[in-house]
Amino acid sequence: MAVAASVRRNAEDRKIPNASLIGIAQVFSPQIRRKLEFSSIIPYNDSTVSLCATKAAVWVYSHAVLIFMGGNAMIILRQGKAKSILENSINSALTAVETYNRPRVQFRIENYIILMIIAWTKLFHAYFQSEIGERYFYKEKNRRYKKVDGEKKSWELTECIKEYQKMNKTYPNLSDPVVANLRFFIGIRNKIEHRYWDSSSLDILLFGECQALLFNYESFLVTLFGEDYSINTCLAYALQFSHLRAKEQLQAQRDLLSKDMQDIKKYIDKYKTDLPQEIYDSQEYSIKLLQIPKISNTNRHDLAVEFVHWNSLSEEDRANYQQISAIIKDKIVVQPVSNANLLKPGDVIRAVETKTGIKISQNDHTLLWKAFRVRPAASSEAKFDTVSKFCIYDEPHNDYLYTDEWVAFIVNLLQNRGFTKENIRTNCTQELRIADYK
Repeated sequence: MAVAASVRRNAEDRKIPNASLIGIAQVFSPQIRRKLEFSSIIPYNDSTVSLCATKAAVWVYSHAVLIFMGGNAMIILRQGKAKSILENSINSALTAVETYNRPRVQFRIENYIILMIIAWTKLFHAYFQSEIGERYFYKEKNRRYKKVDGEKKSWELTECIKEYQKMNKTYPNLSDPVVANLRFFIGIRNKIEHRYWDSSSLDILLFGECQALLFNYESFLVTLFGEDYSINTCLAYALQFSHLRAKEQLQAQRDLLSKDMQDIKKYIDKYKTDLPQEIYDSQEYSIKLLQIPKISNTNRHDLAVEFVHWNSLSEEDRANYQQISAIIKDKIVVQPVSNANLLKPGDVIRAVETKTGIKISQNDHTLLWKAFRVRPAASSEAKFDTVSKFCIYDEPHNDYLYTDEWVAFIVNLLQNRGFTKENIRTNCTQELRIADYK
């Protein structure tokens, strides 16, 4: 097996004569003996050294072995809790794809999103289990495990992302587009759990993000645990109907006008609008595909479906792609709209939660704009005395609207400036200068 061969190569690279438990124990023995020699407190003998070395070797084999192939580290799991969690993660991802690709299944996209969120969460849990043990569970202030229905409460996906990004580890952090894609679906999941909506109306709008969610999952899976766990050999390209798609799109557009769909449609549009252009354009945030039949100059040995990586294209091929995209792009008619891209306080709170996972209250938001003097009080006569970068007075409605820059400022406070939901009131007891918190 590839794993066994990798272990043998790793043993040779590390000058380990025998990649078994006995061989690993023999390597640990002199290291443990040298440590004990410097201790005048701990009495030891050959049996003590042997016992410690054997326990160390068993721990390495029962949890994970880091091997190095071409400079990249990955985790090899043996039978145990981490491997069981990882297998559950993969099964959840495969079930999600199977559900999504079945055309007559009800709640198709809801099931896909929920199952993929579970798959991602368990993938992180498998990594944490192999690297830090059972420290991915919440604890009470008394250090006892927090429990829900008698079971220990583990980190949810938002917390997993945050903890993984700040860990000292061999593997790279998730890129900004990958994190943006995950946070997008966490928000969608939270909405579909609490209301009914006709998923067929949004299938087309979310296809790119759904595809990227799966691609990113497998890429992260292989990065952590190696090619042996790749799932692409289990998947087939879904067959497509050619004549129904246009009708389905038109019907979906009509359905999106219904009141029940407006909330989630607004969330999707707002989330995409707030993204930096480089993240929105990234294939890690959303896969954009053009299906064009290959008619001429085809070889009998060519694959029927080929995925071409954008980074592998020449400048000429990229220019041709852009030309094709321009030819088939839908025409967008822009109408002037007042107060475009401005936010009400509730929208600010939701945007902050989407970007940070922290839900501040209306009172927290009020304390912040008062402390930084972003706008005057409601009773003030100087209605227009605002920090225009962050807030605008809407005279026809006699209220205040906020900008995306204000959202970014709050996010920066929470992520980089020591603000938390718990200390906002304390920090905002006196006037604060915006320049000190940029």
